[in-house]
Amino acid sequence: MKSIKGSLILFFCLVLTSFAGFSQVIFENPTNPIYNYLSRQAQKGNIEYNDLIQPISRRDIHGYLTTLQAVQDKLSPTEKKELAFYQQEYSEFNDDVKDSTTFFKKDQYGRRRFLAVKDKDFFLRGDPALTFGTVNGGGKNVFTTATGLTFYGQAGKHFSFQAYFQDITAKGNGIDSNRRFTPQTGIVRTANINPTAKSVNYSDFRGYITYAWNNGSISVGQDQMLWGYGQNGRLVLSDKAPSYPQIRLDYAPLKWLRFNYMFAFLNSAVIDSAKSYYKGNSLYGDNREQYVQKYMATHTLTFLPAKGLTLSVGESMVSSDQLQAGYLIPIMFFKAYDQDQSRYKLSTGSNGQFFFNVSSRNFIPKTHLYATWFIDEIRTGSIFNSNDSRNQFGFNVGATRTDVIIPYLTLGLEYTRINPFVYNNLISTQTYANQTYLLGDWIGQNADRVTGWITYNPLPRLTTTLQFDYIRKGQEGSLVDQYISQPEPKFLQQGPVQTQKQFLVQVNYELVHKLYLKAFYQHQSGVIEPDIQTGVVPNEVSLSVSYGF
Repeated sequence: MKSIKGSLILFFCLVLTSFAGFSQVIFENPTNPIYNYLSRQAQKGNIEYNDLIQPISRRDIHGYLTTLQAVQDKLSPTEKKELAFYQQEYSEFNDDVKDSTTFFKKDQYGRRRFLAVKDKDFFLRGDPALTFGTVNGGGKNVFTTATGLTFYGQAGKHFSFQAYFQDITAKGNGIDSNRRFTPQTGIVRTANINPTAKSVNYSDFRGYITYAWNNGSISVGQDQMLWGYGQNGRLVLSDKAPSYPQIRLDYAPLKWLRFNYMFAFLNSAVIDSAKSYYKGNSLYGDNREQYVQKYMATHTLTFLPAKGLTLSVGESMVSSDQLQAGYLIPIMFFKAYDQDQSRYKLSTGSNGQFFFNVSSRNFIPKTHLYATWFIDEIRTGSIFNSNDSRNQFGFNVGATRTDVIIPYLTLGLEYTRINPFVYNNLISTQTYANQTYLLGDWIGQNADRVTGWITYNPLPRLTTTLQFDYIRKGQEGSLVDQYISQPEPKFLQQGPVQTQKQFLVQVNYELVHKLYLKAFYQHQSGVIEPDIQTGVVPNEVSLSVSYGF
């Protein structure tokens, strides 16, 4: 353990003393509509957009907006108005920002802010984080309130900080407190709560402290990392699992090369009986219980051989029990390290994955093509041998085209397939999950999904969406099926196969900066629910208003 601590201290000291130049990194919430706006502009060839790994920084967003400012003649009237709106939001990088302190006033660029402080190399911006929403339909009547705070800022030329917190309470009939077979982010709730409870309380927290230089940054905080593309789920890393503590490194040594590394501290949700001990009384149980430690290390190389084209290759390793120094080395080949440390034994090793992505924007005009391949286990010598293959992988392919017939009309189609046993593992503390929720796509193993959608912006910042999902899912096999059976069970052959169809109509409007009005209607036929069926009705309507994040 001393060697691990020493390696970390040495690593950070070298980084902090090796780079110069003014910089600042504050990560933007991936749910912000700016992501879709920039993605469309990249699809049209107006910017070169690097969003494979999210969240991205406000500094990068400001750079993309500056590029768009220089090509305004290519933008529609609606896009120009949105550009001006977003430039007000990301104004902290402008050279002419004046020192000032304001409370619930407009800044020099006309953007009203709850709190804004600027004094030489220090600045701070803060807002309340509020949400009020209701979901109704078929006997379901749930009202959600959330209160909290969000702030971000800079201290000196290299350090930045940010935090977001909400205390969330849902009350009513039909609360889904499990959130299993749904794209909604999972929640950490009271362990013994009744599945039919009419009130659930939980919290959401994100935050970072970041040191940045001209072409990179190191962040320590708690958040989710998203990897890849997907309209209704992501194969590699998604926002399905609750946020987790992490160390994140981003480095772009060349214009055509990017490197990302993350070391995450996950929750196994498995009690470590060896470390649990009698706490001296029987109140709320006899023992002081501790969970088995769980970690994940992942790194990615992204190549940009041509404008609009990216090729990415990544590796991850989920480990447990104790912190291993090798996974703290960003450029370590994790698979080789695991084989060396485990002496090639399954029962002593960790759980590794490989993944690949290709993304093409505007090679076909106004079109984004993408594909992801996630490998959990594969025998390269017997991929096509039906008796000996171990093709435990998932993939997705998708395409979107914008400005179809009229400006701002976008069509998309995507297919995702996940073979049996993907995300699973022989060792229960090394599954590809955090807090029992999958880190990857929420549909899980032995399932596929077809998603088609249409989006249109009739007014600036007003997005309307029609979306259809068709999902099939077979039963999840046993560990014997996964590791021993020859041939291994085939895709959707472990029955019965369940199906689920969802039709969604959604309207999102950013009325003023950070004030969102949202409404949707969803019709669902068929229910795929591995655990307890709660909170699912054929038709439901939702209305919500949120501010500050």
